[in-house]
Amino acid sequence: LAKQRLLIKGGKVVNDDCSVVADVYVEDGVVQQVGPNLNPEPLTGLVVLDATNKLVIPGGIDTHTHMQFPFMGSRSKDDFYTGTKAAIAGGTTMIIDFAIPQKGCSLIEAFDTWKNWADPKVCCDYSLHVAVTWWSNKVKEEMKSLVQNKGVNSFKMFMAYKDMYMINDEELYAAFSCCKELGAVAQVHAENGELIAQGAKKMLAMGITGPEGHEMCRPEEVEAEATQRAITIANAVNCPLFVVHVMSKSAARVISNARREGKVVYGEPIAASLGTDGANYWNKDWAHAAAYVMGPPLRPDPSTPGFLMNLLANDDLSVTGTDNCTFDICQKALGKDDFTKIPNGVNGVEDRMSVIWEKGVYSGKMDENRFVAVTSTNAAKIFNLYPKKGRIAVGSDADIVIWDPTATRTISAKTHHQANNFNIFEGMVCHGVPVATVSRGKVVYEGGAFNVTAGEGKYVSRPPFPPYVYKRVRQREQVCQPVPVKRAPYTGVVSGTSITPK
Repeated sequence: LAKQRLLIKGGKVVNDDCSVVADVYVEDGVVQQVGPNLNPEPLTGLVVLDATNKLVIPGGIDTHTHMQFPFMGSRSKDDFYTGTKAAIAGGTTMIIDFAIPQKGCSLIEAFDTWKNWADPKVCCDYSLHVAVTWWSNKVKEEMKSLVQNKGVNSFKMFMAYKDMYMINDEELYAAFSCCKELGAVAQVHAENGELIAQGAKKMLAMGITGPEGHEMCRPEEVEAEATQRAITIANAVNCPLFVVHVMSKSAARVISNARREGKVVYGEPIAASLGTDGANYWNKDWAHAAAYVMGPPLRPDPSTPGFLMNLLANDDLSVTGTDNCTFDICQKALGKDDFTKIPNGVNGVEDRMSVIWEKGVYSGKMDENRFVAVTSTNAAKIFNLYPKKGRIAVGSDADIVIWDPTATRTISAKTHHQANNFNIFEGMVCHGVPVATVSRGKVVYEGGAFNVTAGEGKYVSRPPFPPYVYKRVRQREQVCQPVPVKRAPYTGVVSGTSITPK
């Protein structure tokens, strides 16, 4: 790898802020030159990729995956090998997965467990968010250690999954305060877990046991309420907030309004919420309906994906992930008689880039630069990976995708590289296809063929206090502190009421 030299010729280099026709020269896994008509010497040993009439874009960063995740009595089908292999086939060169401890368990041990799963298998670079599923002084100390010693700068709190991962408002306040002190980004799964638990009981009591009950017991307002509550709590402690998997119009409006009020909050719609909808829960085929079950659920309002894409195109929403957490039909069948037992999760890691190009760029809602921003650059900025990741420039990691905006492909479980036997985007025709993927300067995928082995990806540390997020937070800390009113002391009579004990 260290000796590999690569020249990408004749393409249009697209970053989030500009596009320019230029060659890109890579050596030792890093971009060395960007400019017209590059002729690096010597020619021997130089790999040349022709990108004429194509776009040369930063590799995608998927901010939200769950590979080989033990969850709801099963384990997600895509492990760190099949999942990251599928990612590079789709034009994604980095994932950020979640290390999730059980209540009462060590955050550091969870981090080490996930890292030990990932390191021998990953085909592209990765990093880890860590979940806070309970609160104590030990958790606070472990968060500090993870930030200082393990390169973690983001922690996720669940407002749902009662009795499993959910924490209450007091614990949220404490966790957000700790994130702020450490320079980390606080993330939330925003749903009202108490209302979901009560709603599920109600549906089952009414004899609604199928996948439609999953959406009916956790309607939009349950997501919107929790989103508003999380933003309010985060704002009270001046902590930046990242709302994962934004699934509904109402939750997206809450985030959009908060951003316009100047709050430091970022929303992450996912490939699923941008590319399909929840009408599938009412499909007469149980297996089809169950395949779409995820939390928060997809929404039955068919205008939701377009609405979310409009907000993403115009910076009301900021980044895109997938919440890739695949379970096959047999695993989903654990809940054949009770929707609360259907393992939650869908695919997306391979299809995210094409779905967003199709629904965003091809449809005319966003341009190629905004596409790069929402699939790569903004994630790199928020999680302090920029400009090593998320940009094609001298000194940046050579995570690069050659993208053909005119080619098409039809998404299907028969041809995808994921381990699952179902694809929620089945039959979708996408304009915009990755023809070659470069990871750390090596061509790992080209023309449908892989050239990668398990373990070639690297764990990427993320330093605290990402400037993109924390510049405003730090300034507000200095100038927006409450101050007491200066006034003369009260010198009048004080009336006290004596209370006689009975």
